Amino acid sequence: MDFSVVIPARFYSSRLPGKPLLDLGGLSMLQRVYQQACKSDASQVYIATDHMDIVNHAKGFCDKVIMTREDHTTGTDRLQEVAEYLALPDDHIVVNVQGDEPLIPPNLINQVANNLQRYSNAAIATLAEPIDDFEQVFDTNAVKLVRNAANMAMYFSRAPLPWDRSWNEDENKLAHKDVYLRHIGLYAYRVGFLHRYVSWPQSSYETLETLEQLRALHYGESIHVDLAPEGMPAGVDTLEDLNRMREFLASTALES
Repeated sequence: MDFSVVIPARFYSSRLPGKPLLDLGGLSMLQRVYQQACKSDASQVYIATDHMDIVNHAKGFCDKVIMTREDHTTGTDRLQEVAEYLALPDDHIVVNVQGDEPLIPPNLINQVANNLQRYSNAAIATLAEPIDDFEQVFDTNAVKLVRNAANMAMYFSRAPLPWDRSWNEDENKLAHKDVYLRHIGLYAYRVGFLHRYVSWPQSSYETLETLEQLRALHYGESIHVDLAPEGMPAGVDTLEDLNRMREFLASTALES
């Protein structure tokens, strides 16, 4: 099957400004993400950015760099601009690979693209992984989700989801570990859906939780959620994450 990858690379991150350009073991974060995406089955890998410093840097290793507007509310809105610029057909599948996931496994990119192709009733395909850490259930940076018997998302939240009433008596255990899922922020979309998405106002749920996928659910679209067959390596959101990633890459370089 034919699909494309778009890597949104925004310069002005509130916690780590210029994040795509930060050094990780001799390569920028953006270049590491790009290299992983190129190992997938995607026919094309694009970088979409809002800043000339990133454009100039990315052109050193990627020949498909697209300058986009600065005022996009979400990464999905930025993808739609790219799809429109490239005049991609409505049935073409685009995978959004976050620009701060330098260790993203290529097979996960293939998995979401193949799932969207397989489930024609879904507008989006994404992934999740089981949570077995009680603290992560209460971590607002870890997005939780519930899905139905058809593996379609029912809701995403930064709050504990679902709520176990037994926590009122024993707040230090996950009695039903199999129901707690952490969302992996990797999405496959059809281009036609992207065009619909940007025509809708933001929903109240989306703005409250700052979760763009809730706009799709609010307007009646289906999101297929599959389990990732392997753990998703941690991304880089904070300075602490950056230091951990640098330490990890340094240790793997020593081992090799």
